[in-house]
Amino acid sequence: MWWGRVDDYGRALVTVRIRPSDVAARRELHAWIDTGFNGDLVLPRSVIDELDLPCVGTLKAVLADGTEVALQRFACLVDWFGEERELEVVANHGEHPLLGVGLLIGHELYISYRTGEVRID
Repeated sequence: MWWGRVDDYGRALVTVRIRPSDVAARRELHAWIDTGFNGDLVLPRSVIDELDLPCVGTLKAVLADGTEVALQRFACLVDWFGEERELEVVANHGEHPLLGVGLLIGHELYISYRTGEVRID
């Protein structure tokens, strides 16, 4: 089970632990759950630069407003339900990491806006 919280702005947040390689230290990030994003994880460019994640290519994506963009892909390791998974994450120029549906597949997402509880089973 993975726990999180709803913040004062109504955003569902969970903590994600990532690192650039198996010899690097893990870093905890608070990621917004974004069910409109079908990938795994979006990281701010500043976090990618700070962690020195290796670039592995680009991909074309369509944003929620219909705009087509080219996004850089970066490799990292993510601790997810007790397993370390190799992921390709995409960069954005926003301030907050986004956790997408790709990491939620096979799990149940529960969000209570009454109690502020976020749970992924």
